[in-house]
Amino acid sequence: MQVAAYISLVVAALCWGGNAVAGKLALGHVSPMTLTFLRWFLATALIAAVSVPQLKRDWPIVRKNLPLLFFYGVVGYTLFNAMLYSAVQYTTVINVAIEQAGIPMLIFLLNFVFFRTGVPTAQVVGFAMTLVGVALTAAHGDLRTLLQLGLNRGDGLMLIAVAAYSVYTIFLRWKPPLDWRTLMAVPALGATLTAVPLLIWEGSQGAIQLPDNSGWLIAFYTAIFASLLAQILYIKGVEAIGANRAGLFINLVPVFGTLLSVALLGEHLQAFHIVALALALGGIAIAEKGRPQTAVSTAPASPMD
Repeated sequence: MQVAAYISLVVAALCWGGNAVAGKLALGHVSPMTLTFLRWFLATALIAAVSVPQLKRDWPIVRKNLPLLFFYGVVGYTLFNAMLYSAVQYTTVINVAIEQAGIPMLIFLLNFVFFRTGVPTAQVVGFAMTLVGVALTAAHGDLRTLLQLGLNRGDGLMLIAVAAYSVYTIFLRWKPPLDWRTLMAVPALGATLTAVPLLIWEGSQGAIQLPDNSGWLIAFYTAIFASLLAQILYIKGVEAIGANRAGLFINLVPVFGTLLSVALLGEHLQAFHIVALALALGGIAIAEKGRPQTAVSTAPASPMD
């Protein structure tokens, strides 16, 4: 069970690492809010096409939990991706990828503040290492800029995205017992609907860029891999080993994002990037090794398929 959860979370991290690169590749081919809308519109259409029987069967539960399911879509899908695709206009994919490693630390803090979820000392050390790595990246290697509030605009937008996805992960503990296809389709529909106001806003700014051929390829990648596949695998991982431990695997996003950005975008690694990556990997290793032998899941134990 745990090996399957680990594999699921690693593949999800790989897809998300590719998502940051896709956002950068989209520049000049499709605008950020247009990409956000297309991503979830396509994802909704694809999952609905194979989920009609499950959606009909699950409708009584969906109806009772519609606000929560739409909340998943608004915060975890629309807000996170709108901020990410906007952030890569102002900062590097490497920065965006590494800053996502702050999600586990924030998940831990929210779990502790609201649910008093206990965490072993080793996990605290791992979280702290991750936080330092994120701060180093956001400050572009000079922590003094944090004291001077001199963050790049893109890094600031990405930190909003980090907060959004952390809240989404915490709220997964209340997900209703639905088929995984329904659990994807309804929040994806919520994400599509809530992306419309962002699309209108982008149009009012005269910034809409409809996708060209490359833009459509990017949109389909984000819909299939970074949306459907990654979200399903992440939800399964949270269900199997809990939000705190599953969140740690997001630390692999900077590794995949960095490798892909160097290979596909020609971005340059700097010394502080390497230090931040080492802190992220060290954090996940220490925290996972120091976990209790019998871990209590922070997600409901309901079957998804």
